[in-house]
Amino acid sequence: MRIFHWVAALTLTTALFGSDGRADPLVRSGIGLQSCAKLAPDLKPAEGLDHLPNALLFYWVQGYLSAANIHLLNEYNDYVDVGAIDADTILPLIAKFCKANPDKRPVNGIDKFITDAKKIDIKESDAFDPWDH
Repeated sequence: MRIFHWVAALTLTTALFGSDGRADPLVRSGIGLQSCAKLAPDLKPAEGLDHLPNALLFYWVQGYLSAANIHLLNEYNDYVDVGAIDADTILPLIAKFCKANPDKRPVNGIDKFITDAKKIDIKESDAFDPWDH
């Protein structure tokens, strides 16, 4: 009988405080959106891509930079050379940023990096629509 009371209480609590099971739509997600306070202790830049959190962050940054480049190309006719960005640049940058800003997210450091990075200019006619096949 006691287990029945626990099950009934759990069911009632879930019904009253549970969610409808649907998450809010996301524009972006991934390790770069973790809090710096949570991620910083896991980053070990000296271990390079052999350390899983480093690798996950670096590859997330590559994707994020690629998406940012589509915007830059079509809005400003310039882009950041993703091929010139390596783990030895990104990992220490984010580790330092997160240590200094535990209340922020790695993406905030990457956004600043993109803003400050040297850009390669293109002609407006060279911009492209990535969905135009």
